[in-house]
Amino acid sequence: MRSSTKKRRDPMALFAVLQTTFLLALLPLRTYQSEVLSEPLPLTPESLNVSINSTKQCLHLQWTVHNPDYHQEFKMVFQIQISRFKASNVIWLENYSTTVKRNQVLHWSWESELPLECAIHFVRMRTMVDDARIPAPRLWSNWSSWEKADAQNSLGDHPLYVFPKDKLVEEGSNVTVCYISMNHQDNISCYLEDVLIYGRQLDQNVWAFEFKNVSFIRKTGTNFYCKGQGDPEGVVLLVSKVLEEPKNFSCETQDLKTLTCTWDPGNDTGLIQLPSYTLFESFSGKKTLCKHRNRCDWQVTQDSQEMYNFTLVAENYFRKRSVSILFNLIHGVHPMAPYSLFPKSVSATNATVTWKVYSIGSSSALLCQLQLLGEGKVIQQHNISVRVNGEYLLSELKPDTEYMARVRCAYADHFWKWSELISQNFTTAEAAPSEAPDVWRDVTFVSGHPTVTLFWKPLSKVHANGKILFYNVVVENLDEPSSLKVLSVPAPANSTKVTLNQSSYQICVTAHNSVGPSPASTVAISGHPGNENVEEGRMNGTEDGFPMSWKPQSRNATGYVVEWCDSPQHLPCVLRWKNLGPTNTDTVISSGAFRPGVRYNFRIYEISTKRMAHLLEKKAGYLKELAPSYNPKVNMSNLTSHSFTLSWKDYPTESQTGFIQGYYVYLKSKTGEKCHRGFEKTFLTDNSVCCKYTIDNPDQKTFVVKDLQPESAYEFLVTPYTSAGEGPLDDFRKVTTPDEYSHILIHIILPMVFFVFVIMIICYLKSQWLKDKCYPDIPDPYKSSVLSLIKFKENPHITIMNVNDCVPDAIEVVNKPEGSKMQFVGTRKSPTETKGTKPAYLDLLPTEKNYSGPGPCICFENFTYNQAASDLGYCGHFPVTPQAPHCQLGPLTSPEHLLKTLEQSYMNSLGEIPAGEANLNYVSQLASPMSGDRESPPTNPPEPALCSEYKMQMAIPLGLASPARSENSSLSSTALLDPREHCH
Repeated sequence: MRSSTKKRRDPMALFAVLQTTFLLALLPLRTYQSEVLSEPLPLTPESLNVSINSTKQCLHLQWTVHNPDYHQEFKMVFQIQISRFKASNVIWLENYSTTVKRNQVLHWSWESELPLECAIHFVRMRTMVDDARIPAPRLWSNWSSWEKADAQNSLGDHPLYVFPKDKLVEEGSNVTVCYISMNHQDNISCYLEDVLIYGRQLDQNVWAFEFKNVSFIRKTGTNFYCKGQGDPEGVVLLVSKVLEEPKNFSCETQDLKTLTCTWDPGNDTGLIQLPSYTLFESFSGKKTLCKHRNRCDWQVTQDSQEMYNFTLVAENYFRKRSVSILFNLIHGVHPMAPYSLFPKSVSATNATVTWKVYSIGSSSALLCQLQLLGEGKVIQQHNISVRVNGEYLLSELKPDTEYMARVRCAYADHFWKWSELISQNFTTAEAAPSEAPDVWRDVTFVSGHPTVTLFWKPLSKVHANGKILFYNVVVENLDEPSSLKVLSVPAPANSTKVTLNQSSYQICVTAHNSVGPSPASTVAISGHPGNENVEEGRMNGTEDGFPMSWKPQSRNATGYVVEWCDSPQHLPCVLRWKNLGPTNTDTVISSGAFRPGVRYNFRIYEISTKRMAHLLEKKAGYLKELAPSYNPKVNMSNLTSHSFTLSWKDYPTESQTGFIQGYYVYLKSKTGEKCHRGFEKTFLTDNSVCCKYTIDNPDQKTFVVKDLQPESAYEFLVTPYTSAGEGPLDDFRKVTTPDEYSHILIHIILPMVFFVFVIMIICYLKSQWLKDKCYPDIPDPYKSSVLSLIKFKENPHITIMNVNDCVPDAIEVVNKPEGSKMQFVGTRKSPTETKGTKPAYLDLLPTEKNYSGPGPCICFENFTYNQAASDLGYCGHFPVTPQAPHCQLGPLTSPEHLLKTLEQSYMNSLGEIPAGEANLNYVSQLASPMSGDRESPPTNPPEPALCSEYKMQMAIPLGLASPARSENSSLSSTALLDPREHCH
């Protein structure tokens, strides 16, 4: 028993010993592990390396964490500091958490908002184990040393740099641009799109410019540049629009072999590099890069896959956009368009159309939609189930009408989308016109016979039912029913003229096409003029036209017709009319030809049961009245010092732009007088003061302006007015009132001026005759008018005086200084040549000492010497002074001998006289001095006695004359008279 028990306990003891041994072996390991985790791990970053990516403006950090006693994976936090310009200027602090293994190379990137070339950057970091297995407190490691990142090392010696180069940014983001000036003395100016901007200074030679929420300007980018002493430097900011999410993403198939997915890509980003589109299918795990920006094809495999889950990813430089769709291949079938659409059996009202379709399965039926279009609108639509061929009968069509038939199809079991449309045009056949033409007439009477012009409107296409070829006009004399006249008027004419007699007529008009005639339209014409004395009424137009109404004259009227002209200002009139039923007594006449400011005349006719037209009313109106465009031509008359009369003619109604309601008479005075009675003061558009008189009677065409001031200037104007305003105020005429007595002076002065003018004309025409008669250059006795005035009783035929008993009394000799030249006949002496000479006298009269009675004398006929003496018919006797010596002429009993001797001696001695020695002057008896100074008139002249007429004058040469009375006299002249003539 004991041995047995002992044997049993041995295994249990062995198990206890082994268990104790195992626990003792694990105890040192647990103690060691507890000691390791309870102590801080010195995991300082090592091998920190900083690199620069200038294109993306990023600092790329790379480092490791190395500890030979550390073999586990822990979660760690790395605290990173970034400084700018100097290490103490920290600009960025970030904690980066990750799981770290022993000797793992870690990476981290930081994007700088400031271009890296514009500043020196410094980077350092420290770590901390952030693992739940490590009890608190968790401590940071020591900082690594500062690593310097200097992008300016690669710069050259250029004086000015601008960064970043060709920066690509997204619209709405912020961008910072900087420049580096190597010369501190330069004055740098910077511009954004040629607009001067100002930045902030970061360092001694660095300036930065921050642009917030940049916008897209153009595909080529936004320009920024700076300039100093040298050439300008700049950059281009390439701004991209935000990439939009694709819209309306869908997929379909037409043959179950190829899927076509389409979408709307949205607005273009504006970059040269377009976004990329990739199509992913999640069930198969396949993807394809799309070749188009709005469509992508996917090849269907033969593995009978029906469901597809597509994801479309759009991606550009800045972002990604995606959209997904779950698609059943069977439900997304888009049938192909039908073909061979053909209309057949086309009549005037019916047509049959046929077409064919594509089918992708023998058991699949297509639903086809047939549409009929007329004048661009769908007028019929029919749905037909089709497997291979389709056919349908279209009815209720209009003759001679063009239609369009079009067909599209879709799968009836799983409707997804209609196929593309196919179409075919066709035209129905013609039919006879279905409506009578609308006919009207214009009747004029010439010599008592009516001339009728028929008008008709072309039938509409709906009623013509084909091309109208001609119109038949049948004229029937109602007084002679057997008399018919048929006219055929080729289309497209719409009028004809018929001359009738004084009978009544019925005229029928029908339109004909290739099939047949239309119903007839009938008008009746009376052989006598109707009542045209209908008072014209006025009406106002509206935007819709001319509303009008009338009162019927007969209860049996079959209708009414309103007649007018579309363009009444143009001749001939384009007649228009409107037919109305018997129950219509009002209407609105509208036309696209109606214009404001044009007068339209309307005539309303009532149609009797016999189709006779009777004039019912006349109306005139304007669609819209306008102010007159011009003023009447005004005549001014009866101008006086206090008034004048104005008169003008009426406007032609065709040229009136509105109903003339009256006239305004404007009067302006330059003296600023007060307005006369009846005038009112008003201001013109130029702010000038004017007086206005209103004539409210449009039929008044004269006006008398009264109470004016004499010799005053006025301006007047007459302008009409309508309901829309008055005429133009820019054609004032001027008038000046005369003096109060000016009209009297005019009646006197004008005849006088006319009389003087006539006398001047007569004198001008008879100037030569007057000169010869009144003041000839050299007196000619033969041309003297005295010969015709004086009649001799003894000898009326004597024309030249003969020396008879009359003895000449004296000859005046004018002495000239020696050396002067003689002036011959026809010449004149200047006053200086004759000044200072004293005449010498030769006595030719008897020399009795006590002579006092009448004696012989000489009477000159030439009136140039003394007109008064001739008029009196006598001449005076002037005795020679006793002191003067008498002329020695020898015996005077033989005057004929003396004359002959004198003539001969004169002619012989004419050439011996020195030139300019003396002149011969004839001295009238009336003008001779009596004594003393012969230049002064006599103090007591004797009374003249009647003497014989002077008939001849003669100049005696100086050499034959008697000695001079004075010793200084060197020349003398003698005038001899006919001894037969003597004084009585």
